[in-house]
Amino acid sequence: MSEKTPGFISQWINLAQPRLGAEIVSCSDDFFAECSRMLSPDAPVFIEGKFDDNGKWMDGWESRRRRDGGYDNAIVKLGLAGEIKGVDIDTTHFTGNYPPEASLEACYSDTAPDNNTNWTMLIPSTGLDGNSHHYFEISDSECFNHVRLNIFPDGGVARLRIHGRVVSDLTALDKSATHNLAAVELGARAIACNDAHFGVVENLLNPGPGINMGDGWETRRRREPGNDWCIIELGQPGSVEQVIIDTAFFKGNYPDRCSIQAAMVEDGAANSIVTQSQSWSELLPPQKLEMDKVHEFSGELLAIGPVSHIRINIFPDGGLSRVRIIGKINA
Repeated sequence: MSEKTPGFISQWINLAQPRLGAEIVSCSDDFFAECSRMLSPDAPVFIEGKFDDNGKWMDGWESRRRRDGGYDNAIVKLGLAGEIKGVDIDTTHFTGNYPPEASLEACYSDTAPDNNTNWTMLIPSTGLDGNSHHYFEISDSECFNHVRLNIFPDGGVARLRIHGRVVSDLTALDKSATHNLAAVELGARAIACNDAHFGVVENLLNPGPGINMGDGWETRRRREPGNDWCIIELGQPGSVEQVIIDTAFFKGNYPDRCSIQAAMVEDGAANSIVTQSQSWSELLPPQKLEMDKVHEFSGELLAIGPVSHIRINIFPDGGLSRVRIIGKINA
């Protein structure tokens, strides 16, 4: 367990996002607070004086006080199957009602787990603190699609984040058709940026349109020369045929222009990828952007062959809602 925010938070996506299809499969008890709140993508909040029929309203999962010597658990179906790289068990705002200990198990199952399911222990029973993040690095390389959080004996957990690498089944994909190479469903991920003051880069890859201005990547107001940028590892290498840049909800704060550089990055070169990216080939020359609009570029693209990574440059700063990189997977 680590007290500082670990690298897996920014390096790998949260597989337990409802927008990716994550959901609660079962819960032993959620008398005080619905278990589904534990998967909310928003930061937990505390509302002074808010009560419901069962007691104080809490933003997370909270079970009643156990008197039978047992413990509570919740099973989560991940939105996307993958290798779990790290876990955050967050007890923010739970002080006198957090679980003293918790453990986490995982499995891969095509159906809802039952009493016959074989679980792999990822986090043995470990002490928790109230009002705290608890970060755990995971070294298991298996592919999982369900996790079971056990809390001993009862109490409340604000959020459960399961960060990992998506493992995609490409067998059903038509390799002759075009796909969004920057889809998280294919394993795309944000790996670096120079600034994400108002919104994280991984939002650019979320499925579906943006839901508000906070559901995108937005940098602070730049007061010095230069421009902002981010680097995306495509889910699958391929030849790009169209780029879609969406500035939905960004009106007084959209970038004036954007450009995209790209390259086929060989294994082992990722350690110096930020430095390398400055000299990548230009895929999309600088293009003027407009507020709250879907921009589609195809004829403007330069022929540079198959690529595995892209660098999105925005001038000088601002926010984007979504980025789609449409192309054919490199066979």
